[in-house]
Amino acid sequence: MNNLISKGLVYLQQRSIQTILILGLYILIAPLLPLVLNQGLYTISLFIKDVLMWVMPLTVGFFIAFTVTSFERRAPLFIIILLLFETFSNLTSVWYAFGCANIAAEYLPAVKASSIDSDFAALWRIPLARPAWWSAEKGAFAGLLLGCIAAFSKGHYLKPFLEQGKNMVEWMLTRVFARLIPIFVLGFAAQMFETKLIGHVFAHYAILVLWLTCFLGIYIVFLNALAAGWSFARISKSIRNLLPAGGIALTSGCSLSTMPWTIAGAAKNLQNPAMAKAIIPATTNIQQIGDCIAQAFLCFLIYRHFYGQNPDMLMWISFSTVFVLARFATAAVLGGAIFIMLPIYETYLNFTPEMIAIILALNVVLDPIITSANVMANGALCRVFEKAWNGVQAGIKLVLVTYKYK
Repeated sequence: MNNLISKGLVYLQQRSIQTILILGLYILIAPLLPLVLNQGLYTISLFIKDVLMWVMPLTVGFFIAFTVTSFERRAPLFIIILLLFETFSNLTSVWYAFGCANIAAEYLPAVKASSIDSDFAALWRIPLARPAWWSAEKGAFAGLLLGCIAAFSKGHYLKPFLEQGKNMVEWMLTRVFARLIPIFVLGFAAQMFETKLIGHVFAHYAILVLWLTCFLGIYIVFLNALAAGWSFARISKSIRNLLPAGGIALTSGCSLSTMPWTIAGAAKNLQNPAMAKAIIPATTNIQQIGDCIAQAFLCFLIYRHFYGQNPDMLMWISFSTVFVLARFATAAVLGGAIFIMLPIYETYLNFTPEMIAIILALNVVLDPIITSANVMANGALCRVFEKAWNGVQAGIKLVLVTYKYK
């Protein structure tokens, strides 16, 4: 009995469990709540979102700058190849999701473009409008520039400043905003209830969970095939080595907490097991394949549902570019990624509050699956990177030998 209570208390500390319990309780009592209380909850959620929009350029900028400078002590070529590899793997997964969403859209029931007609509105909003130049995109490019300057400069002032800035925004995300997730989601749940959107979500989006889970599973098998070779026995062994980390991620909802198991599982699949200790810690916060696929897949289909058409190619290229850059600024804890991505969805995909409410609800449901997919994919990509790195080294040796004998 004591063990059960202890396990129950551990699970209650998880933000996803807290959020699901609060949402369940809200759904039970929602018909009894006055309109003004639901408006108050919605106002709080919009206030949190508006504050996020203001701090996000700083968050993205500091995280990217610190990521670039943090690799300075290691071999520069290894760093460059690793960063390019992570960017390419994230971008590839976003475009994989684009293709999957196109396929899924053909088999989903046809629906008309949604428009929610309701007088439900927030009680007040922050009156200060953000200037156009204060955006996550500008923060990403500023972070890249500052990181490069700090990495190659001999001064001793910029690096401590960037580290302090990174620590500040990380504390803000993980200790403030992440703890507000239940309240943040609750306000949008109130909006969904008042605008009759809850039934709408369950009717039209429940099937997407099954589609997405299947597509994630296919991609993880594909990555393990790239890592281990196109043999059922090798693929099966590679996946089995990573399953303990994936299982822990499924229950913990945090990629960082599974790092020792991810390193151990990935090391079993490598020719040089020690490389796992260099790659996994560097990629856990950045290379989040499950998140990339899930968010892009859901964004595509939510956009299609509300606007009655697919995002055009130019819009998706712009979105995917900023989306992938922003992965360098996400913390691998519940809430880190979605808080950074919401302003991007709003800016580049024209997400409305109703669309944000839906993707928040789906993220709460899917978070354990997405986190597990992140860990499994990272473990498989560790071996893929080892192959790429060995290929680069072999290419360099060939060039040097050729140059020597000329």
